[in-house]
Amino acid sequence: MIRNFLFSIFFFSGIILICIIFLPSLFLPQNIVLFGGKIMGYWSAICLKIFLSTKITIKGKENIIKNEKFFIASSHQSMFETFFLQTIFNSPVFILKKELLKIPVFGWYLKKIGSICIDRNKVTKENIGFFDQISDLIKSSNRPLIIFPQGTRLSPEDRTPFKKGASRIYDQLKIKCQPLAINSGSVWPKKGKMKSNKNLTISILKPIESGLEKDIFLKKLQDNIYFELDSLN
Repeated sequence: MIRNFLFSIFFFSGIILICIIFLPSLFLPQNIVLFGGKIMGYWSAICLKIFLSTKITIKGKENIIKNEKFFIASSHQSMFETFFLQTIFNSPVFILKKELLKIPVFGWYLKKIGSICIDRNKVTKENIGFFDQISDLIKSSNRPLIIFPQGTRLSPEDRTPFKKGASRIYDQLKIKCQPLAINSGSVWPKKGKMKSNKNLTISILKPIESGLEKDIFLKKLQDNIYFELDSLN
C-alpha cells in the first residue's frame, strides 16, 4: 500500500512538473514537445523501478522495422505503454478519444504532438475522414502510427477479439505492421492496486508484411500477440 502511494505521488507529480516546464514549447517547434513526451516515458520507468522494484525487459529489438514506413499494433493493459513506447520508437502518433483533448494543459500537448482523435459515439466529419487523415499523416511524416487493437485497457487474462478497425487501417496504409505484446497489467493494472517485484516485458514481435487480406491480417496479429502474452504470464 505504501509503495502504491509513493509511486502515485512521485509519478503524477513528475508528469505535472514536466508539463509545466515544457509549457513554452507549445509555442515552439513540435520536436521540443515530443522530447518532453520521451522524458515522461523514461520517468514512468524510473518510478516503476524505484518504488515497485519492477524489472523492465525489452525483447526483440532486432525485429524493429528500419528505413521504411510502418505502424505499431500493441496490446493495451496499462497507462505504461502510452508513455514508455515513446522511448523505443520515433515519437509514435497516437489515436485517442476526443474527450482527452479537453483535459487542461495535457490536452494542449496532445494536440501539439499531432494526435489523431475520434469521437466513438458520434458520426462526425472528423470520423468520416478518419482513415484519410491517417493516410495523409503517414505519407507526410516518418513518425509511426500506434494503435491498440483491443480498443481499451484490458486485464492480463482477457482475450477479447481485436477490433476490425485495425485491419481497416492496415488495408488503408498498405505498409508493414509492427506487433507488440506488453504484460504491463501484471504490474500496473487498469483497476486495483499496483504490484511490486514483478517483471514487465515489452516484446517486439516479427513484422507482418503488407498485402494480406484484412481478415487474415487481423487473425495473424491477434494470434501472434495473444500467443506471446500467454508465454509472458
